[in-house]
Amino acid sequence: MKLVSWNVNGLRSLAKGEYWEKFLREMKPDIFCLQETKANPDQLTKQFLSPAGYTAFFSSCQIKKGYSGVALYSKIEPLSVIYGMGIKEFDQEGRIIGAEYDDFWLLNAYFPNGGQGPHRLDYKMRFYDAFLTFAEKLREDKPVIFCGDINTAHEEIDLARPKENEENTGFLPEERAWVDEVIDFGYIDSFRHLHPNTKDAYTYWDQFTHERDRNVGWRIDYFFVVSEFIKRVKKAEIHADVYGSDHCPVSITLS
Repeated sequence: MKLVSWNVNGLRSLAKGEYWEKFLREMKPDIFCLQETKANPDQLTKQFLSPAGYTAFFSSCQIKKGYSGVALYSKIEPLSVIYGMGIKEFDQEGRIIGAEYDDFWLLNAYFPNGGQGPHRLDYKMRFYDAFLTFAEKLREDKPVIFCGDINTAHEEIDLARPKENEENTGFLPEERAWVDEVIDFGYIDSFRHLHPNTKDAYTYWDQFTHERDRNVGWRIDYFFVVSEFIKRVKKAEIHADVYGSDHCPVSITLS
């Protein structure tokens, strides 16, 4: 079973250049999670609403059109689907969809960016804490996998210029400490678990400065898998050759 996660930075933009068809044809995901869709379902064409073989689920931002949003597509019919964490402050931005399967929960999350001032960093950190509590509650029932744009690079190996970004959101000590906490709770960064020493492996590049051409990037997109489930992860990959966004897809393959 192949699970894929991708921050698409605008779902409708994938219609340009046949990025969408190429993604489905080459990646062949069984389940895939998209973040930053920036669209309500009524703005989407059939190719995005119901691609052949998939059931689609969407959560859109309720307070700002064309902002945030997540989607989940699955060849396997989920047992149940949840939208958000049950906390209005966080749910109104359309940042979480969860799908329950026979032997695990999958949470697709688009975590807030901490830019735009101290109030958004505070929002991000409170979202982080609420999310971990929420995931742990689901874990009481069955193992949890969560994926998406975490908007934080964990260690120096996870971004091209760590020293220059020590005081920038996305690599602040308090943001990185939350990832430490996630790991302490028994969630495993699947890519780093299988590729502990791999350098220059990034999932996001700034478009305005053409950093992708020089691979000056950040690894901020993850699949975290609870320790009791990690033995089923056979592959964890970054698909840096897939274009269409300022992020590239990441995937795991389960036995």
